[in-house]
Amino acid sequence: MAQEYLDFEKPIAELEKKIEELTLFTSNGNIDLEEEILKLHKKSDQLRAEIYSRLTPWQKALISRHPNRPYTLDLAEAMLTDFMEMHGDRAFADDPAIVCGMARLEGTPVVVIGHQKGRTTKEKIYRNFGMPNPEGYRKALRAMRFAEKFRKPLITFIDTPGAYPGIGAEERGQGESIARNLYVMSLLKTPILSVVIGEGGSGGALALGVADRVLMLEHSTYSVISPEGCAAILWNNGSKANEAAELLKITAQDLFQMNVIDEVVEEPVGGAHRDPRRAADLLKEAIVRNLSEIREIPADELVALRYEKFRKLGIFDQL
Repeated sequence: MAQEYLDFEKPIAELEKKIEELTLFTSNGNIDLEEEILKLHKKSDQLRAEIYSRLTPWQKALISRHPNRPYTLDLAEAMLTDFMEMHGDRAFADDPAIVCGMARLEGTPVVVIGHQKGRTTKEKIYRNFGMPNPEGYRKALRAMRFAEKFRKPLITFIDTPGAYPGIGAEERGQGESIARNLYVMSLLKTPILSVVIGEGGSGGALALGVADRVLMLEHSTYSVISPEGCAAILWNNGSKANEAAELLKITAQDLFQMNVIDEVVEEPVGGAHRDPRRAADLLKEAIVRNLSEIREIPADELVALRYEKFRKLGIFDQL
């Protein structure tokens, strides 16, 4: 997969292009430039670490949408075995924007649900750019009830700009399908772990996010609205997304500080898209560790703790 660079990564892109040119020159047998190439590699690594140590919320939003970022099916392939996908909501249709099924995590049977985006134009259209219709959430509901019936831990991967706001989706009950998922997840008598792996957009994300443990990858975002949407509402100017991102507190670090999420999972330097394999290994360790803790809690107590967890969200000052 060809590496794509964001605007703030241009200095890294220039260095890596120079490395590529020198490597090609050396491979042709013209001259030995290994020492110079090693120096440039070191300089590139240092520059990447420096840039990624001072990212703005808007830059993190751009990383969370990076086209090379690992999606649900990529992580499932890297972390799970024996994955068997479920299709259809048994009422209307199958929605490819949500994938779900049974799998094994280090030998333990689990149920997995996640938003799924596409990379090529054809895949993006097929997956509806990761924006589910009601049938997608009802398919997810099937998987949730399956997990509870057979007492299997439930893992959800969140990565969507939001639920699809089309007329057909609204006619088929988009709001009701999201609300029902929130209700069912809150009472589900099985361990639930949710991970925001990219974009966590509005109710479309929250419909998979009522969990005993909520994790976020280091450069993912979670918000009631996109920075562009917020800027358009507040200032009638979508180009002020940078300012809106600051105000919305969309980053994993902000949300962890406010106790909205339980853990920030480290990504490789340069983001998960730079080293998807390493990113999957880091996430797998966090998931296994958190699941092992909540699996020890009796079902009734787990539901009560989940209720208390979400009731405590939010802080207000009374004047």
